[in-house]
Amino acid sequence: MPTLYVVSTPIGNLEDISLRALRTLREVSLVAAEDTRTTRRLLTAHGIKTKLVSYHEQGAKTRLGTILEHLTEGDVALVSEAGTPGLSDPGYDLVRAAAERGVEVVAIPGPSAITAALAISGLPSDQFVYLGFLPRRKAERRKLLQNVAVEQRTIVAFEAPHRLRASLADVVDTLGDREVSICREMTKLHEEVFRGSITGALSHFTEPRGEFTLVIRGQAGASGATAISDEVRTELKRLHDQGLGAKEAIARVSAATGLSRRVLYKAWLD
Repeated sequence: MPTLYVVSTPIGNLEDISLRALRTLREVSLVAAEDTRTTRRLLTAHGIKTKLVSYHEQGAKTRLGTILEHLTEGDVALVSEAGTPGLSDPGYDLVRAAAERGVEVVAIPGPSAITAALAISGLPSDQFVYLGFLPRRKAERRKLLQNVAVEQRTIVAFEAPHRLRASLADVVDTLGDREVSICREMTKLHEEVFRGSITGALSHFTEPRGEFTLVIRGQAGASGATAISDEVRTELKRLHDQGLGAKEAIARVSAATGLSRRVLYKAWLD
């Protein structure tokens, strides 16, 4: 039976592709691509003339049947616009459908913006949580961030340039002013890595351009929704006794400790 190959492709620099991936792209009878323009440039750069069809989010349902039918006759390579298919793209549906039909699915590993950003972030990478692209709507974005407010593992997310500053502001409000590594345009001509606080990133990226991967430090020492040290509780009480309101007191402690305002507000009420 034919095989579905899940092929990782460059996230920017066209040289970041394995010999095995190039051989696979040459030998299959069809390449299903999230963005045919990007994939065609890659294939042309390496002299590959395999037939190419689109498989993107908008047309995934209508194209799925065609690709599955092709898999009864010949091998297919699945590629995303950049990086590893199946992560924040429609490749998941094709992989699942092929596997359910008994088609062999083989990974051709390679570039991934997630692991690349983690590797150069300088933040703990032994365990991490991947959020994908942060939600476009503010309310949904803040809800997602609140759900990981006491997450100890490093947090990784993608963001578009026109939403970066709004998302960073929401991160500060929900998670506190944590240590962050922001990777922009990885492996491309204008590659940049910012390391520092989230408020520092807001000052740095005044006019964001390019593609961004956010690597955010998890909450150190958190073990649950009420993971607040005695020192933090004492400081909140001290500010309360001085007559500070909840908003100002919580903002001060959040900036000093990196704890989320949501968690601090619960401690304030206690």
